Amino acid sequence: MTRNHKIAAGGAAVGIILLIWLPWWAALLIILGVPAAAYLALDPSQRRKLRRATRKELGR
Repeated sequence: MTRNHKIAAGGAAVGIILLIWLPWWAALLIILGVPAAAYLALDPSQRRKLRRATRKELGR
């Protein structure tokens, strides 16, 4: 299992736990809000670098 698979499995587990413990709308806000806040916390140059890397990987 690669590192990315482990991260995805952990994220899915946390998402399921949040859906069980919290109302669905609160869990959805957390699940969508954390990555959005992390992206907005990046510098503009880091955002460009991230978008460029993502496009390269999609073209494979």
